[in-house]
Amino acid sequence: MKPLIDLSGKRGLVVGIANESSIAAGCAEAFSRCGARLAATYLNEKSKTYVEPVARALGVEWLAPCDVRQPGELEALFERLEREWGGLDFLLHSIAFAPREDLHGRVVDSSAEGFALAMDVSCHSFLRMAKLAEPLMTDGGTLLCVTFYGSERVVENYNLMGPVKAALESATRYVAAELGPKGIRAHAISPGPIATRAASGIERFDELLERAAATAPAGQLVDIEDVGALAAFLVSDAARRITGTIIPVDSGQHLMA
Repeated sequence: MKPLIDLSGKRGLVVGIANESSIAAGCAEAFSRCGARLAATYLNEKSKTYVEPVARALGVEWLAPCDVRQPGELEALFERLEREWGGLDFLLHSIAFAPREDLHGRVVDSSAEGFALAMDVSCHSFLRMAKLAEPLMTDGGTLLCVTFYGSERVVENYNLMGPVKAALESATRYVAAELGPKGIRAHAISPGPIATRAASGIERFDELLERAAATAPAGQLVDIEDVGALAAFLVSDAARRITGTIIPVDSGQHLMA
C-alpha cells in the first residue's frame, strides 16, 4: 500500500523561498520528502545567492526569476513550466510586500500607491498565478497561499497587511469556486507567527511571538516544518475533497479572544 501522503510524480512550483528559514522552504522540504518534483523561484540576482543553496539541498530541479512587479516575468515562468514539464500539479504562493512607510503607519494613513502595491504583490499575484496555472492543471491540481490571523482581527503592528491578507483569503474562496469544476482546489494556510525574514519587517515582532507562545492553548510556537506538513497533505490526493479553506496551523491561537 502507498503512504497516505504520497506526492510521487507530482510537479510543484514553490514561490517565495528567501532562505532556509522561509515558510516556503519548510513547505518545499515537506513536498520533496513526500516525493514531489519541484521548481522554485528567486526574486532577483541578489536573492538568488541565498535561494540557490537551499533549493539545491531540497532537490529542486530548476530555479527561475520571479518578481511579480516586473512585466512579463511571471508569464515567462509559466511558459518555462510548460516547456520543462508540460503541466503542473500544485503551486505554493508565499510572497507578500508592503512599503515600509505604509506598513509601519496606521492603516488609515496608508498611501494609495502603497496600498495598491501591497495588494498587487501580496494578493493579486495569487490570482494571476491561478489563471496561468489553470491550463497546465489538466488533471486538476492545488493552489496554496499563506495568510495570517491579522486578516480577521486587529493585531498590533500588523497594520496594512491585515486588510491585504483578508483580501487574499476572499480571493482564495473565489478561486476554489471558479476552478473547482476543473478539479483545481485552493487553500490559504494561516500559520501562527514565525520568525522569518519577511516577518522581521513588522515592528516589535518579537513581542508578537512572545504573546503567541503565552496565549496559544498548546503553549508552543509553530515552525516551518509544521506548515510544511499541512501543505503536503493539502496537495496530496488524501485532501482531494477539501477546497476553499482557510486553515490555521497556530497551536490553537486562533481560538483565543
